[in-house]
Amino acid sequence: MATTRRPVDSRSAAEAVFQPAKKPVEDLTRVSSVPKGRELVSLRIDRDVLDYFQQAGPGWQDRINDALVKLTGRTHGDEGKRPDELNATNDD
Repeated sequence: MATTRRPVDSRSAAEAVFQPAKKPVEDLTRVSSVPKGRELVSLRIDRDVLDYFQQAGPGWQDRINDALVKLTGRTHGDEGKRPDELNATNDD
């Protein structure tokens, strides 16, 4: 005679039914769909800075990005390089 494992009392039966299911842990790292693409962000900047970049018309977001790239000493193709590598003279 085969016996099945079932809770003996109704409380144990109810707890067995409502136990949370164990789900696999999701990888929470965010991967860009476009490698080395641009990222949509929300940024708070002073009104006079925004006016300065917007006064030349459309393309002001690109101008802000270009200014930030220049300020950090990087070029658009420098992804993955360390700051000390950017200023070093490399002939490769």
